[in-house]
Amino acid sequence: MSNIDSLFVTRLYHAALSELGQSIDGEELENSCLVIAEDDEAGQDWCEANNFPGYTSYASLTDLGWRFPIFADLIEVLDKHVAAFVEDLEFDLDGKEIKLDSIWINILPEGGIHTSHLHPHSVISGTTYVNMPKGSAIKFEDPRHAMMMAAPGRIKDARREMKNFIYVAPKVGDVLLWESWLRHEVPMNMDEDDRISISFNYGWGDIT
Repeated sequence: MSNIDSLFVTRLYHAALSELGQSIDGEELENSCLVIAEDDEAGQDWCEANNFPGYTSYASLTDLGWRFPIFADLIEVLDKHVAAFVEDLEFDLDGKEIKLDSIWINILPEGGIHTSHLHPHSVISGTTYVNMPKGSAIKFEDPRHAMMMAAPGRIKDARREMKNFIYVAPKVGDVLLWESWLRHEVPMNMDEDDRISISFNYGWGDIT
């Protein structure tokens, strides 16, 4: 009797922030993101110089958790979600820990897009969602895609685990986590409302 198995699984963690740790005030978090974006002249200059549509604090603010109590609370909750994901991934941490090494704000207006990319030098990457206009999603690419060479495309109604691309539409207050090598992109925001999210990376380092 033949047997077909699935090998080398790619894991995607999807949960509500509120499932672990204290509740985060979504309205306060959104207002904080907007105020920071308005005041961060260095970030605005970087976005303009690099043709980034909208705003990101990626290249300008590295201490959101120290500057703003709401971000300190958020990081405390994210740490718990990442710990749960790391346990699922069955990493052998060899006396080290997975810990936050960067966190930043993203605001994409109508027409804004974040093209396909990955996050080198990190282990776990993720995003939590502050405002999600209608139709918003994140797109993940099969990590084998570049190696498929002469393979035909998949049929339109292929099983989810067989598709070359997966679209996920998280809700406000959700968190998504994935391994940092997984290529992903943010499709164009087609709504008048800003798409607001907070992204982050966790690295593997010594326990301090």
